[in-house]
Amino acid sequence: MLKKRIIPCLDIKNGRTVKGVNFIGLRDAGDPIELAKHYAQQGADELVFLDITATVDDRKTLFDLVERIASQIDIPFTVGGGIRSVEDARDVIQAGADKISVNSAAVKRPQLITEIADSFGSQCVVVAIDAAAIENKWEVFIQGGRLSAGIQVQDWVEEVQWRGAGEILLTSMDHDGAKKGFATELINVLSPHLRVPLIASGGAGKKEDFTDLFIQTSASAALAASVFHFDEIKISDLKKHLKYLNIPIR
Repeated sequence: MLKKRIIPCLDIKNGRTVKGVNFIGLRDAGDPIELAKHYAQQGADELVFLDITATVDDRKTLFDLVERIASQIDIPFTVGGGIRSVEDARDVIQAGADKISVNSAAVKRPQLITEIADSFGSQCVVVAIDAAAIENKWEVFIQGGRLSAGIQVQDWVEEVQWRGAGEILLTSMDHDGAKKGFATELINVLSPHLRVPLIASGGAGKKEDFTDLFIQTSASAALAASVFHFDEIKISDLKKHLKYLNIPIR
């Protein structure tokens, strides 16, 4: 069995780490460079950097900040936000990213997934999916969760894999920041459709939420933000907890 991963996430706005609830009510969570160093030292398996306003502001991601973070850590580094072309992806990789995360741009032009996969390999392509339940159906949202794409999550999961995604980062907008547990029901609905690893995001509030995720679903990794940013859970303590429960963890 592949060992599970613990991944902190840096949501970036105006060069600072921020965190909200259900994608709104953002508050400052600290300096991203210091947080990145802290997480690498604590034993994080990977780090995700999402420039959450790049798409809405119609600009590219903050390459300088990506470069400064990459120089301070020695764990796999995924970067997303404002990546619309192979050239954008190349710039981010040259700045120090190991993987590229695409979301809105891929929904608008799915061929982007294939173009990046063909250029750098599927292992570099993480398709981020923001999902919310609308009338008992899970829909894909874009533009930082502001707009429904009119696509069912299951259908989009199938397409992104066919187009070359090497990994899926799934965020339940309904669970985001609520700290009431991950969207295990959604992940289990998607499991029969999955051929690549899935990172679950949204809902972590206590150590038991990570335990439930890994026991109840096929998720390969758990991503969280506020519980790590505000020292509610230490990554080193979380890993000890999971190992004690015989959950295979890196």
